[in-house]
Amino acid sequence: MKKTAKRTVKERRQQVLTVLTHMLHSEKGMERMTVARLADEVGVSQAALYRYFDTKTAIFTALIDEIESNLLTRIANSKQAEIATKNQIYNIMQTILDFARKNPGYTRVLTGHALMFEEAILQERVAQFFDRLEIQFVNILQMRKLKEKKSFPISENIIAAHLVTLCEGQFMRYVRSNFRYSKNQGFEHQWKFIEPLFA
Repeated sequence: MKKTAKRTVKERRQQVLTVLTHMLHSEKGMERMTVARLADEVGVSQAALYRYFDTKTAIFTALIDEIESNLLTRIANSKQAEIATKNQIYNIMQTILDFARKNPGYTRVLTGHALMFEEAILQERVAQFFDRLEIQFVNILQMRKLKEKKSFPISENIIAAHLVTLCEGQFMRYVRSNFRYSKNQGFEHQWKFIEPLFA
């Protein structure tokens, strides 16, 4: 077992999440994650690991919280950087898909592949993330009426649901292809079908 320096509880909790992320990013990221494997990589006993997180479910919940916080912060930054609704949506979609492609471990969690052997409550937590993402899109789209005095040919809710579905589909494709990037699946191609909505 690896010897580690003494850390605060907060630092150790973050270390556990960082190590878990690296493990999920690796080629073995699709294998079942066990507390024994994780504890060994962190460099503590299983009993010690449970002092930082009560259960393995709590560890994954904290990781999903971290993913959500990271992505929502990026979305907030994209919203501030652009005024036009079309550009905001484009940048946010590009940000989300780039993030997913560059972070295989996170994406395996968001698609549920890393959670297949875990508690059902984790799948529900991921569903909450996508619900919150959809609400973000709805809010941005609805603001267009106030900012640009323009409406859409269909409901903002339908457009937002489509954008989230596109994200989820791309996430699944990344995982299925083992994150081998293909120019044919670049967002700029999908955007051609979405852009006319902003005319």
